[in-house]
Amino acid sequence: MIFERGYFKSTVINESRIIDSFKEARSFNSKTEYSYKPTVFLSHKHDDLEDARGIIGILENLGAKVYVDSMDNKMPDQTSGETALRIKEVIKFCKKFILLATDNAIESYWCNWELGIGDTYKYIDHIAILPMKEIGTYDHNFGGNEYLQIYPRIEYNNEFTNLHHHTFKAGFYVPNPSAKDGTIYITELMEWLKQ
Repeated sequence: MIFERGYFKSTVINESRIIDSFKEARSFNSKTEYSYKPTVFLSHKHDDLEDARGIIGILENLGAKVYVDSMDNKMPDQTSGETALRIKEVIKFCKKFILLATDNAIESYWCNWELGIGDTYKYIDHIAILPMKEIGTYDHNFGGNEYLQIYPRIEYNNEFTNLHHHTFKAGFYVPNPSAKDGTIYITELMEWLKQ
């Protein structure tokens, strides 16, 4: 399932938690200890901030601390080498990396660069793609389908039972791409964040 724009806007989010999260992002420091909570670097195109806010709320509700570069007051006013170094430092520090993969983000050289840095430091166990398409478009029109073939992705599933008769409750999951034998390993998002 590929989420549509606005999907996360309908999620009930405590606005004060979002404000607190943004305050923490503004003072985020790689020397700060967040050992009690998983840390997530959320890569996104700044035009997609409204959708990112809903995702931040979900991740915060699952106990994660989310870094969003557009809310970091340590970023220089103009993008520069200093910007790249700061982003690289934070990606390396954060335990998890999530790309909000909208068409805008897929076309952005910054988001692709961040994904490359995330791939270098996190790869398969600590990186995920959250695919998001335009409203009313088909999944096969999603511009980042190649990403979904090599990286785990975040999706929402209704309750389901697998071939081994294990029942999974409705919620957010992180399935890995299919193995060569077609096997797909699925982890609840909350558990993935803790790994």
